[in-house]
Amino acid sequence: MNDDVLNRIADALERLAPAPAAAPDFTASAFVWHADPDRLEPVDTVNRVDLSLLIGINRSRDTLHANTVQFARGLPANNALLWGARGMGKSSLVKAIHGDVQATHKDLKMVEVQREDLPSIGRCLALLRGRPERFIMFCDDLSFGHDDAHYKSLKAVLDGGIEGRPDNVVLYATSNRRHLMPRDMIENERSTSISPSEAVEEKVSLSDRFGLWLGFHPCDQDEYLAMIRGYCDAHGVEIDDATLRAEAIEWQATRGSRSGRVAWQYFVDLAGRKGINV
Repeated sequence: MNDDVLNRIADALERLAPAPAAAPDFTASAFVWHADPDRLEPVDTVNRVDLSLLIGINRSRDTLHANTVQFARGLPANNALLWGARGMGKSSLVKAIHGDVQATHKDLKMVEVQREDLPSIGRCLALLRGRPERFIMFCDDLSFGHDDAHYKSLKAVLDGGIEGRPDNVVLYATSNRRHLMPRDMIENERSTSISPSEAVEEKVSLSDRFGLWLGFHPCDQDEYLAMIRGYCDAHGVEIDDATLRAEAIEWQATRGSRSGRVAWQYFVDLAGRKGINV
């Protein structure tokens, strides 16, 4: 085989195997993990609200805030699962607490990982391991369906295998499901498996690996109205209580639900009508 053929083969192999990713720049405060190719993409501005605007979730807020401060200070801290009702501020709380604590602990970073990228999570941890910064790994709206083995990849973050989870990484995940899997999936395991208890244990054991379980429940009407009033006060939107009450209740009736998300959506509509940017 002549040199020309060998050179062409070498060139082809280089095209098939891209060069290793450049070392991440950790000066940003938040990142999104992408696989294929592996990279940590900096986020210039995190989409979040001020912690003081999250109303009706005081116990979860205080618990997660204390855990995050411990972690930022280099002390032991738990992985946290925020589960429960849709639109009640689970992901907003994680982002707000990161912003609040990061203001006094500059080395506290956040890395968001999409569910579909969980199989590459080990490679992400390898980039973070040994760094002087502290990293909140954030998985939003996490759940697993039938024949979905992605949950096994998540155990690398929670347990860390033989290496153990890096001391500078903690996992915060949000889900509408307490056990991260649909109830019918768990019941199906009970009814069809040779050893039902072992099959179910395999499925629900993932949520047991979170040290903190923080539940979020539907808000009542007073909390819903208080959320909107808080947004109005924070952004300088003037409206009297009677009008706000009537419009906000009508808004939630047309949506068929009441939550922090619905409160924010009404406020956005109100601010637009008042000619105020938020």
